[in-house]
Amino acid sequence: MATAGPTVERGAYLVRGPAGCGNCHTPLGPEGPVMARELAGRLVDDNPAFTAVGPNLTPAGRIADWSDAELARAIREGLRPDGSLIGPPMPFSMYRGLSDEDLGSIVMFLRTLAPVENELPGSVYRIPLPPDYGPPVDHVEAPPRGVTVAYGAYLAGPVAHCMECHTPMGPTGPKIDTDLGRGGFEFRGPWGTSIAANLTSHPDGLADYSDAEIATMITKGVHANGTAMLPPMPYGYLAGMTEEDLAAVILYLRSLPPLPDEGAEQSAAQ
Repeated sequence: MATAGPTVERGAYLVRGPAGCGNCHTPLGPEGPVMARELAGRLVDDNPAFTAVGPNLTPAGRIADWSDAELARAIREGLRPDGSLIGPPMPFSMYRGLSDEDLGSIVMFLRTLAPVENELPGSVYRIPLPPDYGPPVDHVEAPPRGVTVAYGAYLAGPVAHCMECHTPMGPTGPKIDTDLGRGGFEFRGPWGTSIAANLTSHPDGLADYSDAEIATMITKGVHANGTAMLPPMPYGYLAGMTEEDLAAVILYLRSLPPLPDEGAEQSAAQ
C-alpha cells in the first residue's frame, strides 16, 4: 500500500490505537483513562529501581517548547533537547525502529491536542542509565502496509512494542536475540502481579489458540475460557486497530520460532 507522508490522521490512529500512548500518558480514574485529560501525563510506576512519570504530551506540557525534530528524537531515541536521557519504561529498543513517516505523523497529531494543565514531577531513576540507546537514527522506512509477516513484525515491534513486554529481561534489556516473545516478565500493580504471556508458536504459547481467540485476547483482554486478563496491556487501545493490522500482527506471531516458557527447559532436564 502506497503512503503519502506524515498525516495527522495516521498519527491519531497510531497514538490512540496500536501504539497506545495513553496507556502511560493519560491520567487514570476509577473507570479507566480520563479521556477529557487525554495525554496530560501521570505516574506510571514506582518501584525500587525508579519512579517513572509519563509527562504531559499536550501543548501545556514541556514539549511545547521543543521543535518537531526535538520531539521526534525524544520519542525515537530517548534524548531530550538538553541531552538528558529518558529512562524506562519507554521502550526505546522498539521505538528506534519507528519509521520516519509514522514518527512524523505522531508528532503532527500531538501538536493538535488541546492544552491540559497538569503539574507533574520528573521521573527519578535509582539505577544507572546508559549514555544513550544507540547511535543516532538517520532514516527508517516501514515495510509496506498489508497483511504480511513483515508489516505485522513492524506493528508488534516498533509501533505497539508487544515484543518488549513479552520478552524476558536480561541485564541490558529484553533478550530480543535469544528469547523473543517467550514471555515471563512480571508486572506489579494495584491489580497484583501479571506475567507476560508466551507469544511464540510453542504449545506453551499460542500454538493451540485460534486466530479469533488471539484477536479477542489482544483487543478485549479476555482469555479463550472467558476469564478477564490483567493490566497493563492496553486492550482498549489495541481494540482500535484495523482488522488488517490485527491480522498482520497475528500472522507475525504465528511466525515466531517455538520457545517453551522460561524455566521450562531447566525443569524438564531435572
